[in-house]
Amino acid sequence: MNSAPSASPAAPPMDPTARLSTLDRFLPVWIGAAMAAGLLLGRLVPGLDSALDSVKVAGVSLPIAIGLLVMMYPVLAKVRYDRLDEVTADRRMLGSSLLLNWILGPALMFALAWLLVPDLPEYRTGLIIVGLARCIAMVIIWNDMACGDREAAAVLVAINSVFQVLMFGVLGWFYLSVLPGWLGLDTTGLDVSMWEIARSVLIFLGIPLVAGFLTRRFGEQAMGRARYEDRFLPAIDPWALYGLLFTIVVLFALQGEQVTSHPGDVARIALPLLAYFVLMWGGSYALGRAVGLGYERTTTLAFTAAGNNFELAIAVAIATFGLSSGEALAGVVGPLIEVPVLVGLVYVSLWLRPRLFPASPPAGAR
Repeated sequence: MNSAPSASPAAPPMDPTARLSTLDRFLPVWIGAAMAAGLLLGRLVPGLDSALDSVKVAGVSLPIAIGLLVMMYPVLAKVRYDRLDEVTADRRMLGSSLLLNWILGPALMFALAWLLVPDLPEYRTGLIIVGLARCIAMVIIWNDMACGDREAAAVLVAINSVFQVLMFGVLGWFYLSVLPGWLGLDTTGLDVSMWEIARSVLIFLGIPLVAGFLTRRFGEQAMGRARYEDRFLPAIDPWALYGLLFTIVVLFALQGEQVTSHPGDVARIALPLLAYFVLMWGGSYALGRAVGLGYERTTTLAFTAAGNNFELAIAVAIATFGLSSGEALAGVVGPLIEVPVLVGLVYVSLWLRPRLFPASPPAGAR
């Protein structure tokens, strides 16, 4: 009697970073190097902070403003705006994303900030601003590393962008002024202008959003979708990372003394951020699984909900409270925590894939 054929050995799991370009694969290294370079420049070059902060746009240092705009534009030029209906038609995905990003996320950061830094009002305010700045840029990288749904991620980026332009100022006013008053919390000395916050968002998010939309529309008309995506987008894609690294260098050059002089404060800020990223990602992943989303969309839901647009948060904090403020420092600490935590969660997601989604194809099969 012939023996039953043996099962083919399972293919070894693909390293998630193997799917990325060399530039993206070593993202944590580049960000760490940019932070170190900024700290060194701030320490070694006398008067650099004053020079960088001498010219401003909407209260934000011009170099930071340029870095923010350059970083966000390529991401928003990638979005297929004519396919928004493909994700919005999935009510489970869209409803879950809106709930997580615009109700649970800000509320969770508000609670963590008041629980863990109740005695540090500037840092608490900065953390709340970070919680309101929903991720629109780096989430594309985390999602791709974890083999999530690229198109869904791009569409959620566009939706978050529009919501931030419309609602950031209103939510900032609500969480910083209205809600603490309702709860009887002490906000003595906190003067928040909804319009200043809204103006910063309109400039640093509205401009690249409009530019990305117009580039996609007229670029496809001029060269066709295939050429636009195969030639033009790869040419501008690295500029998102260049803009991010440039922004981090400038930020750490400006805030380097704050970071190195107050390590205890940095640790206090880091704790609610760490708790936030883990809780938001884990809760979002569980929600995606519970409502019946597949692996790719569950992964996309989790990373778009857990990540934050700390660049925008920093711009808002600086424009509203000043360059050397504790609010700005809280934003600067954001990438120190977000990058290693979300890279780690990429591996957690891939480990969960065969266990929670056994019918899903193996990583790298797409």
